[in-house]
Amino acid sequence: MEHTEERPYANPEAAARKLLELAANVAAVQDGRIYIDRINALVMIGLEGSGREFGAALKYAIERG
Repeated sequence: MEHTEERPYANPEAAARKLLELAANVAAVQDGRIYIDRINALVMIGLEGSGREFGAALKYAIERG
């Protein structure tokens, strides 16, 4: 059995906090809106997060307002 390291954003709450931190640093384009794909790119490429982690974090953040 191979042991793997725990992923830092496997916890949706921690990932949602990181999403909010990233969103605060992304320039708004219209009416205070930001493009979600800019944050997605930061998570997927910059932080090496998975799509599942990004989706869970986004869902968690939306549910919590």
